[in-house]
Amino acid sequence: MIPQSFIQELLGRVDIVDVVDRHVKLKRAGANYLACCPFHSEKTPSFTVSPAKQFYHCFGCGAHGTAVGFLMEYGGMGFVEAVKELAQGVGMKVPEVRSEQAARRAEAGDDLYGVLLKAAQFYRARLKDAPRAIGYLKQRGLSGEIARRFGIGYAPDGWQNLAAAFSDYDGPALAAAGLAKTNEEGRRYDVFRDRIMFPIVDVRGNVIGFGARVLGEGEPKYLNSPETPVFEKGRELYGLYQARRTIREAGRVVVVEGYMDVVALAQHGVDYAVATLGTATTPLHVQKLARQSDEIVFCFDGDEAGRRAAWRALENSLAQLQDGKQVKFLFLPEGEDPDSYVRKHGKAAFEALLDRAAPLSRILLDGLAGRVDLSTAEGRAKCIHEAKPLLKQMQANLLRVQVVRELAEKCRLPPEEVARLCELAPGGDRSRPPEPRVARPSPTPLARAMLRVLVSNPTFAERLSQEQRALLSSPELAPVAELVDALKDSGVASPAMLFEATRESQYAMLYQDVAGETLTAAEDVESAQADWAGAFIQLELVCVQSEYQRLTASGARNDAERKRFQELSRRLAELKGAAGNGARTPI
Repeated sequence: MIPQSFIQELLGRVDIVDVVDRHVKLKRAGANYLACCPFHSEKTPSFTVSPAKQFYHCFGCGAHGTAVGFLMEYGGMGFVEAVKELAQGVGMKVPEVRSEQAARRAEAGDDLYGVLLKAAQFYRARLKDAPRAIGYLKQRGLSGEIARRFGIGYAPDGWQNLAAAFSDYDGPALAAAGLAKTNEEGRRYDVFRDRIMFPIVDVRGNVIGFGARVLGEGEPKYLNSPETPVFEKGRELYGLYQARRTIREAGRVVVVEGYMDVVALAQHGVDYAVATLGTATTPLHVQKLARQSDEIVFCFDGDEAGRRAAWRALENSLAQLQDGKQVKFLFLPEGEDPDSYVRKHGKAAFEALLDRAAPLSRILLDGLAGRVDLSTAEGRAKCIHEAKPLLKQMQANLLRVQVVRELAEKCRLPPEEVARLCELAPGGDRSRPPEPRVARPSPTPLARAMLRVLVSNPTFAERLSQEQRALLSSPELAPVAELVDALKDSGVASPAMLFEATRESQYAMLYQDVAGETLTAAEDVESAQADWAGAFIQLELVCVQSEYQRLTASGARNDAERKRFQELSRRLAELKGAAGNGARTPI
């Protein structure tokens, strides 16, 4: 876990304008910067970055966040990866609190990046002196430019070629990186020999492993790096680092099965393809791809093996689906793979196939129906039975409703009956955190107005008296009260710091929505202070009026109540006077 104090210090040093501008070209527009949104297609720029608030917001699609959030959404990084990326850029080291074992793995990982980069440079240099390997790549239609873009290299034939690049050839680093092994006689040897080398790069640009294609007829045809502290096959996708920008421009990402498929497609202008690394598609793959694009197209061979792989990809996509995202499947003609097809028919023909790719819902329904005899009651019952675990995984509620409706028609049942038999929870996007046991009321206009002041001026929380904090105890002011407490505990001083401090809050999305509303507002601390004070006058006025009316109705029955009644009368007059003399209220 990364300490919150470190994240706050990091955000104080990072400039979100610099971070975003490295990926999306920004133009100055008054106090802010503008660009066409990288998260949806648009012609008129509505993506706004505020250097004052260190926050971005798109007025078209609603995307918003901090520098950390931008790297997570745009770069497909996890939270820790994004923090590390930012920290590296400003010369800070992340002080993670880890177990001793995790610390050892991280230390090894830092060393492995350097080892793997050096190996990649060695293999790339050897390609220049390998006419047989160059001839193979040319035969496959690859240009030198594409080879350089993907860092393609060559591992020479021979047992200890890496000794020329690593003086400590017999040390532990090469073995830990998956580049060398030791045989039974204790002799060290290279893992990759006489192979075309495809470096596998993570989203930060670090070499984390290799895919290697044998030259000639040797086995195995493809050999991948073993898993290491920096390389986990179920998390990584070949070509994603190179394709990130074009994926967003194309509005889709194509998932293929091989390294050569990715490279060949890029050679022919289809440069928004990625490949899994010798494993079936995992939920983590789908999650990472969904951050990059609203449309994911899985491309498989049209044979039985391709159909089985597609079904596994479908099953692992269900829990990651979101309404507004599309997962599709393309099955190529018999005997073709993406590499061969695009070389024979070209980019336009391949993209025409992509345009006709079948949506996940069609593959799901046809797959379920194809396993049974729907003309019999038994077949229809089995269809519902097999659909149940799949439907229960679906997180995209609107899509699930449509699938249930079509399935019900096939099985001659009302949709409500299918939903009941499959034990589907009614409504709601279950990908979001479960609702708390006590329902959260929507913020009132006053509460929302107070949040607008507070997200722009986080330091106001520190100046709150105990009496003012007590005025925030009503349920409709819970988002304000929680934010006040979070700000007082963390001591944040900017909106960006605020969002990271409240990332796990049940109101995190509300805070970010409100911040988006204030992004283009002029900074006026005096007006904000007046609004803040006016809000508490309004809250206290409501409380005093309520107690005053109660005592009026019941009558002052003793000295204490009579004294309290007089105090309330005076305070009520003061508050009404303040309101009447132009005290600002934020609504």
